[in-house]
Amino acid sequence: MAARAGPARFGPLQLALAAAGAGAAALDVCADGWVAAGYARAGQPGWAALVLALLAAASLATQACSWLWLRSDPPALRPAVPPWLLAALHLLQLGFLFRCLHALKVGWKVCWAKAEEEEEQSRMAFLSHDISMLRLFETFLENTPQLTLLLYVILRTNKAEPSQGLGIFTAFLCVTWSLLDYHQSLRSFLQDKYELSRSSSLVYFLWNLFLICPRILAVALFALLWPYGVAVHFPLVWLAMFLWVSLQGTDFMESPGPEQLYRAMVAVILYFSWFNVAQGRTLHRSIIYHGFILVDSALLALSWLWGRPPSDEHSYLIPVVSAALPCYLLGLVLRVTYYKWLHPNVRAQRGSGYDEVDADGLEFRSLSGPALMNRRMQHLAQAQFPVARPAGRRVLNGAAAVESAV
Repeated sequence: MAARAGPARFGPLQLALAAAGAGAAALDVCADGWVAAGYARAGQPGWAALVLALLAAASLATQACSWLWLRSDPPALRPAVPPWLLAALHLLQLGFLFRCLHALKVGWKVCWAKAEEEEEQSRMAFLSHDISMLRLFETFLENTPQLTLLLYVILRTNKAEPSQGLGIFTAFLCVTWSLLDYHQSLRSFLQDKYELSRSSSLVYFLWNLFLICPRILAVALFALLWPYGVAVHFPLVWLAMFLWVSLQGTDFMESPGPEQLYRAMVAVILYFSWFNVAQGRTLHRSIIYHGFILVDSALLALSWLWGRPPSDEHSYLIPVVSAALPCYLLGLVLRVTYYKWLHPNVRAQRGSGYDEVDADGLEFRSLSGPALMNRRMQHLAQAQFPVARPAGRRVLNGAAAVESAV
C-alpha cells in the first residue's frame, strides 16, 4: 500500500462504478414499487402503504438536501440547465437521479474526451462527494427501515420467499457498502494519506455489517409482539439522538433551517449505526453511543423473550437472538482492530518508522482553489479524521487512530 501524493484521478473504473450506482438507484425505486404491489395483491394494504411511505419520506428528504446544496453551490459547479428545470426535477423526485446522470456525463468527458485538467478532475470529485453523501442519506432513511419491515413480515408470516431472502441479503450489502463508499469519499480530502487496502476495506465493511445486523434484528423482534411499540420507541430514540447531535453544534448546511433537516436525518442514521458529525475527541462519544445502543437493543430482545408465548412457533429464533450479542461484540472488536492496526494512518506511521506522530502532519488538500471546494464534505472529513493540533502536542498512533473513528 503506497502513499498517495494527491487525489485519486477519475478513470474508467470509477466511471463504471458510478454507472452501476445510478442504475442501482433506479432499480431500488422500481423494486420498492414491486414489493408494495406484492403486499397489496396479498391483501396487506397496510404494509404496502408503509413501504411507499418510507420511500416517499426518504425521497423527500434526499431531494430537499440535493436542492439546497445546488442553490448554495458556486454557479460554475451547477449543471448547465435552467433553474426552473432543476426545481421541477426535484419536485418530481428525480433530482438525485439527475445528479447521477450529470456526474456520468462529466465523468465520460473526463475519461474519454481527454479533459484531464485538474479543474475537471476536481469538478468530478465535487459531484462524486455529493452523490456519496446523498446515497448514504437515502440508504439509511429508506433501506434500513424497509429492511426491518421485511424481516418483520417474514417473522410474522413465518414464511420466507427466496426473493425476500435475497432482498435482505442485498439490502444489508447496500447499507454497509454505502458506509464504506462514504468513508472512502471522505479520505480523498486528505493530503499524502495511505489509501484503504483491500484488507482494510474488508474489515471496515464487516464491522459495520456485524454492528447493524443485531440492531435490525432486535427492532424486528420487538415489533413482532408489539408492532405499535415501535411507533413509540423509534420517536423517543430518534429524539434523543437529535438532541445529542444538536448539542454537538453541527455546521453542515448553509443556514439554521436546513441544518435542522440535516440533524434529523443524522438522528435516523444513529438509530441504526454510528455516525460522527463533530470535530474533536470521538472516542468517548463512540463509547457512549455504542453502550446506549447495546443496552437498548438488549432490552428490545429481552422484551421479545419475556413476552413470547410458551408454545411460540418462533422458538428457532432463540439461538439467533443468543448469537446477536456475540455478533455485536465481534463488530466492536473488528472496529478496534481496524483503527488500531489496519487504519491507513497507522500504516503510514509504521512506514515512516515513528512510534508517535505530530498531529500537525495531517493536512487537508484543496481542490484547485476555493471555488471547487466541497465545503460540506470537507467539514465532515475534518470531523472524521484528526485535525491539526498546536505544535509540540503529540498523540500515540493507536489512540489517534481510534479517536478518528467514523
